Amino acid sequence: MARLQRVFSFLVILGLAVTFLGCAATQKHESTGQYVDDSVITSKVKANIFEEPTLKTLQINVKTFKGVVQLSGFVDSPQSVTRAGQVAAGIEGVKSVENDLLIK
Repeated sequence: MARLQRVFSFLVILGLAVTFLGCAATQKHESTGQYVDDSVITSKVKANIFEEPTLKTLQINVKTFKGVVQLSGFVDSPQSVTRAGQVAAGIEGVKSVENDLLIK
């Protein structure tokens, strides 16, 4: 009976360890919490860009990974590139902005 309890306890601990390690972040993968945080940041950046009158009609794509926001797409002026970067950088939780916007 004691041996069965030890085996069962070991299996439970092993299962918990695998579960927690599965949620750990790696360089190329995010933990569940980081994914949710990045999704919130992406949504806020998109919303603020849409609310900005000079950027509203432009095609700007936003992706976030571990707090780093990447802007891509096309804008109509250097001022729009700068402004989009400023808007993204102003969002809480943004660690840095990779501004890959191109002027068409």
